[in-house]
Order: sequence, then C-alpha cells, then structure tokens
Amino acid sequence: MTLEVLYFDGCPGHERLLPVLRELAAEHGLQLTQRRIDSSEHALQARFLGSPSVRVNGIDVEPGADERTDFGLKCRLYRSPDSQSGLPPQRWITTALQQASTR
Repeated sequence: MTLEVLYFDGCPGHERLLPVLRELAAEHGLQLTQRRIDSSEHALQARFLGSPSVRVNGIDVEPGADERTDFGLKCRLYRSPDSQSGLPPQRWITTALQQASTR
C-alpha cells in the first residue's frame, strides 16, 4: 500500500498536512512519498487537482475526485458537508487507508 502527497513548492497546506500524513504512515507501517509538481504539463500528466493532493495506492482520497478534470498548478480547496478547507479531512485519508488494506 502507498501513501503519497502531491504538492507544489510554497504551498502552505502541504507543510501543515505533513505531520498528519507522517503519523498516519507510521500507524499503518507505510512510507510517505512526496511528489513535487512543477509545471502545468506535469500537473496534467499527473492529474493534479491542486496542492496538497493525497493519494492511497494512486487513488485520490477525496470522494468523487476521479471524475474531476480541473488539473493545474493551484491551491486545492476541499469541501465536505460540514466544512471547507485547504486540507483534506483526516477521516477521508483514514477511510482510504482502511479500504485499501481490505482489498
């Protein structure tokens, strides 16, 4: 199982999210991989929805993200029924990790 964060340099959300991801990686016996996106072309190729993006086994943790096509170098905004934030809700990441471990 893999846990990956995609980001661009200077993204404040990336830095704020790293401690959470490192803790979750340790809990699940995983190594956290960080992938820097540095151009619009790279964003399109990586299907980058904005920084930070979190993927488990290559699948974005945001429900429905696989249907989106708004790739680019931008800050990401996560919307859930109860909030909106520049970081994904931790429960999305935990759920994605749990689902991946049962496959």
